[in-house]
Amino acid sequence: MDKPKILIVDDEAAIRTVMARALGGKYECLTAADGAEALKILKAEPEVKLMLSDVRMPGMDGVELLKKAKALRPGLFSILLTAYGTVELAVEAMKDGADDFLTKPITDLDQLERRIERALKTASLEAEVKELKTRLDEKFGLENFTGSSEVMQKVYARIRQAAKSNANVLIEGPSGTGKELVAQALHNLSARAKGPFVAVECAALSSTLLESELFGHEKGAFTDAIRERQGRFELANGGTLFLDEIGEIDASTQVKLLRVLETRTFQRVGGDKDIKTDIRIVAATNRDLRKYVSEGKFREDLYYRLNVIDIHLPALKDRPGDIALLTGRFLKEFAKENGGKPKTIAPEAMRALEAYDWPGNVRELKNAVEKMVVLSEGDRLVLDDVPYEIAHALKARPESAVYTAAPQRGINIKEMEKAKILSTLERFRYNKTRAAEELGISRRTLHRKLNEWKS
Repeated sequence: MDKPKILIVDDEAAIRTVMARALGGKYECLTAADGAEALKILKAEPEVKLMLSDVRMPGMDGVELLKKAKALRPGLFSILLTAYGTVELAVEAMKDGADDFLTKPITDLDQLERRIERALKTASLEAEVKELKTRLDEKFGLENFTGSSEVMQKVYARIRQAAKSNANVLIEGPSGTGKELVAQALHNLSARAKGPFVAVECAALSSTLLESELFGHEKGAFTDAIRERQGRFELANGGTLFLDEIGEIDASTQVKLLRVLETRTFQRVGGDKDIKTDIRIVAATNRDLRKYVSEGKFREDLYYRLNVIDIHLPALKDRPGDIALLTGRFLKEFAKENGGKPKTIAPEAMRALEAYDWPGNVRELKNAVEKMVVLSEGDRLVLDDVPYEIAHALKARPESAVYTAAPQRGINIKEMEKAKILSTLERFRYNKTRAAEELGISRRTLHRKLNEWKS
């Protein structure tokens, strides 16, 4: 196993040599005679975990070195050494980011080793916590999604990848597929997560209102402008601006939006002052924007500015294996809202949901499940509880079509069970005991099923 790397900084060569020899049994010791040399080593050796530095050095002193080293490597642990140790200096050094403080001369090398060992353990723990937090952020960023189908796994991967950059994103897909959920996930998983997430529904506003909504207006800009008002571009500064149904904006607003994307500045309606903004644009549409471009309804230059990264959401009929998982989630959500126990659903009722085409996608499914929960009298949803137009689709389809059609059109109980188990395992971060409890099966049964799928 490689020794942890530490950096010893002291202007006295004898002290550097003695300390390097004393600590060389446990650590790979790099040395520097001054702050400038130390910074060069830190840039060239990213694996250095800890810096041990004298405070009193010619040129750049230890405190100044500490500040620059922390700016360069925020996770670097540091111990300062000084022959002029006072409480005041120690407090100031700690404020500047020192993790520990010792006075010279160092007569107890065992104590120094213990301090270094403790610091490195703390550094290791912090790294683990940071990694875990990143994994949890990824999980929670996608927690509002349900689906284990291959097509949705690709969507999740695309969201995680896109969230790492600051590039504009265009989300395409039919109405009701969850485009705003994708936008929110992109924000939550990005470096802008602590900034605001501001959404604008472009289709709900006239061109005049939309312009004022986006850019704000000055007092007196128009009849009802009785006071100055900030627009969404200002409110979203430092965060993410989500423009839903971007295909509905008119030509004039398209020109102004393009200018913002190119210059990162805008003017309020009725104003002449350029206002800077730092935002990421995530746009969504249920239209074929390429077709709109070819028809002259949408600017080609704006389209390419928005579509740096594209994410396509599938219709629910293209991932029918997720319908059972979504239904189960909605049943739990409605039970939680009403303070009761989740209702179960009979196989024939589930078959009806599986057989329906869902033109309104996930939104329509959620509304249907809520209607079933509200109107049913028992604890189990049966076929009679299914809305007529949905149940009628099952009755109108030959029985053979439901059970023997291509896999994406029928229902496969084993595949549903597998999807449910894998989804639950993922939700509990592969804690098999908790997943088994949630599923209502024994841990042994869970292991047996997982082994069956491996073979």
